Amino acid sequence: MILSPDAKLKRQVLSALSQISKHSVDLAEMVVEAEIFPVVLTCLKDPDEYVRKNAATLIREIARHTPELSQLIVNAGGVAAVIDCIGNSKGNVRLPGVMMLGYVAAHSENLAMAVIISKGVPQLAICLSEESEDHIKAAAAWSLGQIGRHTPEHARAVAVANVLPKLLSLYMDTESSEDLQVKAKKALKNILQKCTHLPALEPLLHDAPPNILKHVVGQFSKVLPHDSKARRLFVTSGGLKKIQEISADPGSPLQEYINTINNCYPEEIVKYYSPGYSQALLERVDHYQPMIS
Repeated sequence: MILSPDAKLKRQVLSALSQISKHSVDLAEMVVEAEIFPVVLTCLKDPDEYVRKNAATLIREIARHTPELSQLIVNAGGVAAVIDCIGNSKGNVRLPGVMMLGYVAAHSENLAMAVIISKGVPQLAICLSEESEDHIKAAAAWSLGQIGRHTPEHARAVAVANVLPKLLSLYMDTESSEDLQVKAKKALKNILQKCTHLPALEPLLHDAPPNILKHVVGQFSKVLPHDSKARRLFVTSGGLKKIQEISADPGSPLQEYINTINNCYPEEIVKYYSPGYSQALLERVDHYQPMIS
């Protein structure tokens, strides 16, 4: 009945199949064995938005269970179809598709990469920016965290879509719901702990609160000792100066990270960018006695 021309019937059929699929792996496999793929993907293009939403919900309920079921959806072209559906929808119709991408990505590196290759990250970034409802933004944040948490390559794919500053602002925004703040923070930490793409981290040095800042500085302390080009860029971009302005408790992880970064540079460079250094130089000028022959 998935191919019925009656939209109301299709809504109910897809909803019923979702309710069957959600309980266990066995039931989800039974639904898949009834050969709903790739036929069900046509419903993601249906003019009726509830048909589209219920189709995405069905695919989400199947994807949740196991990597194997998610892989089957990927092989059927399901990830790309869901991403298209998110792009052609608004509001709550997007929600099950957004969550489905997170469930697929959570299972493994390869499945997360399948979401990246199908251009899921820019679509989730759009949801994060343009949706007005906090629960949809929270779902997008969660999914981006699931994609970015696997390897530096995954984290970079998320970071270059410029979602890190957006996640940070949603986390720090007092207007954000508690759930959105929690999910934005968790996603940020997941991505930051793998991200070695320094240009994407740099803006966070200036804006992040201490509990996020330590993860950002930690990533710089991992990369800079091994990358001379990045070390030079870190000075010219103002990053090294910013590091000197951070106040960290002695012996804290943050202080350790700062020490590691400072040890990458000659002492006089670190001194030059330390707060108060220019003032100290001016005082030396004041007290300098020139040698008059």
